[in-house]
Amino acid sequence: MARGSPKQSQPPAPTRGLVAGNYCHDVLFRDGAAVAESLGGAVSFISAVLDGLSVPFDSVSKVGPDFKYSTAARCSIVAPDCVTTLFHAYFDSGSGESGHVDRVLKRVGSCDPIAPSDLPGGKFNFGMAVGVGGEILVETLEKMIEMCDVVFVDIQALIRVFDGVDGTVRLVELKESGFYHLLPRIGFIKASSEEAAYMDVEEVRNWCCVVVTNGKDGCTLYWKDGEMKIEPFVASQVDPTGAGDSFLGGLVAGLVQGLTVPDAALLGNLFGSLTVGQVGLPKFELRLLQGVKDEVERQKMQCMHCLNGINDEPKFLEPAGHDQFHASLSALKLQSKYPIHDCPRELSSPGEGTEHPRPLSA
Repeated sequence: MARGSPKQSQPPAPTRGLVAGNYCHDVLFRDGAAVAESLGGAVSFISAVLDGLSVPFDSVSKVGPDFKYSTAARCSIVAPDCVTTLFHAYFDSGSGESGHVDRVLKRVGSCDPIAPSDLPGGKFNFGMAVGVGGEILVETLEKMIEMCDVVFVDIQALIRVFDGVDGTVRLVELKESGFYHLLPRIGFIKASSEEAAYMDVEEVRNWCCVVVTNGKDGCTLYWKDGEMKIEPFVASQVDPTGAGDSFLGGLVAGLVQGLTVPDAALLGNLFGSLTVGQVGLPKFELRLLQGVKDEVERQKMQCMHCLNGINDEPKFLEPAGHDQFHASLSALKLQSKYPIHDCPRELSSPGEGTEHPRPLSA
């Protein structure tokens, strides 16, 4: 380039993300009898959303040689001396007259946890710690914090513990988890309304953004200086499994693509609502995904003070056009003819499995 000529602006480096969490095998028991088996793990749902919205990321998962869904796994590490993490979920069809059936979840086998040495080298724009079976270690999350500009954590990766005899899953207080000292160094922590009872939201919000999902009522954002409820989308619930994971995938994708936190949470609500309307891992129409991308770009142009990317300082004030953004996404959802998946593979019919079986452990 000749001296004195203007410098050519360099295009920004592509966003690079890291998702850590193991894939699982799940078996469903109804009234004491095993009726179906399926693929589990939060990474399954998050991958579907991030891939659908063209957000590049690497994932780190561990499975055993017995893993049954190799076509669905991406970047899995096979631990030769372990089995794939296995969950049993027990339902009683005679309970829950209102339509809600309680679930008892047990981890009956576990793969190795994800160690710091399992993480790839280099720097990442964002990281997601989304373990379901105790696979996220304190030292692993600490390394992710060092490697990533901002880290998103699903609280279940921190507070789930497992009975030493039968593997029954229970939750412990976040302060007792061993992860509490890392909270000031993470960006966002996501919890269901049930899980949120195991942390002091008023204290944690001083260190990081707390996002509490409330099912059909949408979600609530809590940060140091305020809070905001984000409206839901109408949905016909078929299977609630994985809705929180899809929500987190949508939230992160929105922030990556330059939305403010309220708008990104709205995108998370959309993908959560799409997930509960399907059985198993969600499929999203290409037309719907393109429409969502177009609306995201339009909302960014509408709101000139939006983020320029996930590494910028988060913006929590409700942006201009937020209500219209919700209306536009609602219209896209109504136009979508997304498919209802087949039922999970029946154990009594081993030859009739589907490519995307119903996960239970997320």
